[in-house]
Amino acid sequence: MAKPKLVISSGAGISAESGISTFRDAGGLWENYPVMDVASADGFRRNPALVHEFYNARRKDLITKEPNFAHKTLVELEKYFDVYVITQNVDDLHERAGSSHVLHLHGELMKMRSVSDPDYIEPLDINHLETTPATRGKRGDLMRPHIVFFQEAVPNIEPAMELVNEADIFVVIGTSLAVYPAAGLIQCVRPGTPIYYIDPNPASAAVGMPGVTIIKATATEGMKKLMDLIIPSL
Repeated sequence: MAKPKLVISSGAGISAESGISTFRDAGGLWENYPVMDVASADGFRRNPALVHEFYNARRKDLITKEPNFAHKTLVELEKYFDVYVITQNVDDLHERAGSSHVLHLHGELMKMRSVSDPDYIEPLDINHLETTPATRGKRGDLMRPHIVFFQEAVPNIEPAMELVNEADIFVVIGTSLAVYPAAGLIQCVRPGTPIYYIDPNPASAAVGMPGVTIIKATATEGMKKLMDLIIPSL
């Protein structure tokens, strides 16, 4: 018998417990830079060297971090469910924890892509963490961080919407439900599908929403409670 499809939408809150800070936590600053200088299409056009340096630093920080209990619990849930993770995070902690199906909405820190061809992507690794405006890929393209900047379209939003629409259970973890289009995924759930929202400070928009169970907790504590709620239902 086919396993029920469990679709997860994860945000910064799930990685925060691994020690990865967000620009929202820092008051709109990352490493003392206004976020639009280092994470927008305009910022990249103005000063590509600064943007490359910024993401080089993010990669160096990322390799010192490890998946936490919440990441690992999602892998544990694959014993019972067909689990698909849709993440707004650009880190690779879901993959390193062992999740089988991960869809990144906002790009991936450990990859770079062609400036001229967004479909041409190359991986980076622990021995190759730095890029510059002069970095070229294997076929000669000038490369940029594989990040969906503010002011750019989100290429994976339609596949994400399709996954959410197919979900038998939908879980939102560690997101403010304020960044669109990702925040709109909850509207793609089929009527009657159980929705669980884990966050220590749940967005007011979700409170009282029909079919939504609020778990007011951190990602790690919330995942413990979620396991108790959904495993007995099988």
